[in-house]
Amino acid sequence: MKWETVIGLEVHAELSTKSKIFCACTTAYGGEPNTHVCPVCSGMPGVLPVLNREVVEYALRLGFALNCQITRYCKFDRKNYFYPDLPKAYQVSQLYAPICRDGFLEIEADGQKKKIRIREIHMEEDAGKLNHGTQGSFMDFNRCGVPLLEIVTLPDFTNASEVNAYLEKLRETLLYLDICDCKMQEGSLRADINLSVRHPGEELGVRTETKNMNSFKAIGRAIEYEIERQIDILEDGGKIIQETRRWDDDKGTSSGMRSKENAQDYRYFPDPDLLPINIDDDWLLCVKKNLPELAFQKRERYTKDFGISSDEAGVLTCHKNISNLFEKLAQKSGQATESAHLISGEIMRLMNNVNMLPEDLSIDAEKLAVLIGFVVNGKINRASFKETAEAVFTNNADPEKYITEKNLLMVSDDKAVIEAVEKVISENQDSVAEYRAGKEKVFGFLMGMVMKKLGKGGNPELAKNILQDKLNGEKK
Repeated sequence: MKWETVIGLEVHAELSTKSKIFCACTTAYGGEPNTHVCPVCSGMPGVLPVLNREVVEYALRLGFALNCQITRYCKFDRKNYFYPDLPKAYQVSQLYAPICRDGFLEIEADGQKKKIRIREIHMEEDAGKLNHGTQGSFMDFNRCGVPLLEIVTLPDFTNASEVNAYLEKLRETLLYLDICDCKMQEGSLRADINLSVRHPGEELGVRTETKNMNSFKAIGRAIEYEIERQIDILEDGGKIIQETRRWDDDKGTSSGMRSKENAQDYRYFPDPDLLPINIDDDWLLCVKKNLPELAFQKRERYTKDFGISSDEAGVLTCHKNISNLFEKLAQKSGQATESAHLISGEIMRLMNNVNMLPEDLSIDAEKLAVLIGFVVNGKINRASFKETAEAVFTNNADPEKYITEKNLLMVSDDKAVIEAVEKVISENQDSVAEYRAGKEKVFGFLMGMVMKKLGKGGNPELAKNILQDKLNGEKK
C-alpha cells in the first residue's frame, strides 16, 4: 500500500542585531569563548533583563512579509530545562502569546505552486554552545541571549523538494528584510524537521524531529533517509518512537538523541521579569511603511520594467548583494539589459570558478559601468569585454587603463580590415572555393581566421561585412 509523507518545519533565524535580546552584549560571531557575556546572559542571580526593541521590530517585519496576524499584546514565557549550555536553566521564549500567527508563504516546487501555512513566529533567546575535545567538553556562553525568531509551519510539506523551495524563499525573505545574514555555516539559520509517514486517509503517524540542520543539501538527504527508515520499520511490523534525532551528514544516517518532549515537560510559565509588549497602531504603521522591496517583487519589476527574462531576473535576485549591484550598475551605466547580462553571465561564472558566495562579492560598479560604455559604444568587442570584466573582478583593474595597455580597442580602420581579409582569402583558396560553391558553413572558419589576423581588437561586424563583400563580389 502506498505511503504518504507529512513534514512540518521549525526554523530558527538568528537576528542580525548588534546586541543581544535582553542585554547590551555583542552578537558578533567568532569571539574567544566566554568573552561576549555579562551577568544577564550568563544567568547570575539578581539581574534583570531589558528587552531589545529592535528584536520586536525585526519580528514585525517578518510577520508582515509572511502574511501573518500580529499579536498586539504579546509576552514572554520561561521554558525550563537543564542542560550545561543553558546557565539560567530556562530559556526565554513565547508559548502562550507569540508575536505573529496564522501566516503563509507561497512556494513553487515540482512545477506546482503551493501555500505553506505559518502557524506562528515567536521571539526567543539562543542557548550557549558545548565545545567537545579530547580533554572533555567546555561551555562557551557567547551565544547565550543572541536573539532568534522561530518560524513554525503547519505540516504542509510532502517531500524534500517542497521543503527546500520553502527554505530558499524564506532565506531570501530574511535577507531582503535585512534581519538575518542566513549564514548556515555559522548557525545563523537552522531547521528542525518534524516528519511522519502514513497511508493516505489515515490519521497522522508518530513523528520524529531531526534537529539543527544547517545545509539545504543535508536537509534533503535527511528527509529521504528518515522517510525510508520509518517505512521500513512500519512494514516490518515495528513502531515509530517519538524522539529527537541527530543527523550525521558524513555517514548519511541519523541516530536517536532523546525521547521527544511535549510542552508540559518544559513547565512553561510567564516570565515574571519581562513586561508584556503592547504593539500600537503607530508602531505597526511605521514598520509596514518602511518594509523593503522583497525578492519576488524585484523579479516582477525587473521583467516588467527592464524586459529581462524571468530566469535572468531569478539570478539577479538570488541574493540581496547581487540585486544591489545590478541596480547600482544599471543606474550608473544607463544600460539595464547589458548590466543584467554582465552580472548574470560573466560575473556569476567568475564567482563559480572561485567558489565565491554571493554575500562575499565586492566589485566596483563604477568600473563595470565604464566597461559597459566601451562595448555598447563599439570601442571593444565582446571577447575583450569578457577579458576586461575578468580583470576587474580578479584584480580590481581600471577598465580604461587595462584596455589601453592590452591594446584591446577595436580596429575599425577599413584599410587594416581589408588587408586582413584579402590575406585570409589568398591563404585559404580551397575554403574560399568551397564557400563559392555553396558550402556557406565555411564562412565561419574564414571569419575566425580574419579575427585572428586582426587580434583582440578586431571589429567583428566590420570584418564580417568586408569578408562577405569580398567573397560574394568575386563570386559574382
